[in-house]
Amino acid sequence: MELEVETTAGRILGRETAGVRCFLGVPYAAPPVGSLRFAPPQKPAQWTGVRGALENGANAPQRVKAIPGLDVRPLIGDGWQPGDDYLTLNVWAPAEHGGDCPVMVFIHGGAFLVGSKDASVHDGASFARDGIVCIAINYRMGVDGFLPIPGVPTNLGLRDMIAALEWVKENASAFGGNSANVTVFGESAGAMAIADLIASPLAKGLFRRAIVQSGHGRMTRDISVAQRLVRKLAGLLKIAPDEAGFRSVEPGERLLDAVEKVSLPKTRLDLRDAQGHEPVFGISRFVPVHGDDVLPLPPLDALKAGAGAEVDLLIGTNAEEMNLYFIPTGVREKVGRLLATYIFHRVHPQARKLLKAYGMGQKGVKPGHAFTDAAHDLVFRWPARRFAEEHRGRTHMYEFEWRSPLFGGLGPAHATELPFVFDNLAAATGAEGLCGEAPPQALATRVHRIWVDFAKDGTLPWPEFTRDARNVYLLERGEAIDEAPFPIAPFLP
Repeated sequence: MELEVETTAGRILGRETAGVRCFLGVPYAAPPVGSLRFAPPQKPAQWTGVRGALENGANAPQRVKAIPGLDVRPLIGDGWQPGDDYLTLNVWAPAEHGGDCPVMVFIHGGAFLVGSKDASVHDGASFARDGIVCIAINYRMGVDGFLPIPGVPTNLGLRDMIAALEWVKENASAFGGNSANVTVFGESAGAMAIADLIASPLAKGLFRRAIVQSGHGRMTRDISVAQRLVRKLAGLLKIAPDEAGFRSVEPGERLLDAVEKVSLPKTRLDLRDAQGHEPVFGISRFVPVHGDDVLPLPPLDALKAGAGAEVDLLIGTNAEEMNLYFIPTGVREKVGRLLATYIFHRVHPQARKLLKAYGMGQKGVKPGHAFTDAAHDLVFRWPARRFAEEHRGRTHMYEFEWRSPLFGGLGPAHATELPFVFDNLAAATGAEGLCGEAPPQALATRVHRIWVDFAKDGTLPWPEFTRDARNVYLLERGEAIDEAPFPIAPFLP
């Protein structure tokens, strides 16, 4: 059944199926093209009549890489769907509601380079069936979203997210949502972005709660460091490293070729900070920057000063995050001691001591296993705990430890919690599905319910996490543990 809803920009036409109202490709900002390409997001133009909201629509320019043996499409979408009007969002809302539904806004991951609101694993219908207005957004990525080009406003991708949240504040009630009860949630780069928004003065008051899945606030760079990337990319493109230079290269294959080349591990580009740390560990060249009006301070420093204290925070990681990168590629079993040390030396000044803390060089410990175990904690797990420690508001922490059988033992790798959170196991089940052939529905039901209850009123079934009371809830086991600090702790600020 088709139905219409009035938004601040005009009427839209959606569809109701099985008790869920769905509206796809709804603009929250004007198309970021022409004079608006490198400008802060602007409100969408008003339209007359009824605008169709029945198709997914365009997304940000991107290039998706295949992972042999893993179907990545449910996780990040079908790749670039060209079109100017891609600052859009999807809405799933209960057909029956009392006009006061909690709102959840999902921000997708993808290393700030790939991904889409339309990836099937984060279809929001299950949340809508449980009384939530669920919204998923697109945003600018890569060069257009996260490259601090001189003369261009910084952090345009984060500014897009803030604009989307402002749209939610103005329009949630049209879908039965309560704009005073908004929870933002996201995974990977989406979670990193949410951690940044918690610390941002420009996002204050736009959400009441936040769920940070496999993310934290440490993956930002000083603008001056990130501008090394601007100059490197401009050199590859043979353009001036300024707005005019980058405006001369249209979003498309030539720009994506250069992004792909500059992102290769073999490309010489030093993005370490003054202390010799590379806060993104080579995962992505394109990340938010601090030192502007969006992030005046590095996020952890902002938290220490009280930023985000009014936000209830649920933050967590998967127990073996880096397996997603190291098991399908064979790195975990093949990498030797010298290569492991060299890789870590590129991102951390104490590589040898760090790896030794994880068993490197000990009898019976394979170099690749020590390397991978250290990487879990260095890249994701310990920085998330540090974010939780510094957050001055109510904070809870989880760990997802269910083991995916894919590749003979992918384990609780990066992104494996997503199908459980959305109670959408079908999207990631099968011979090449992230969760293998028979993931446990009972666990999905329970994890999804935790997210729903938190969004409704902040309810969680375990005590808060603090620096001294380190309560971490194990999602599969269904109980909290008192977690000791990790071996990586002395090596990260």
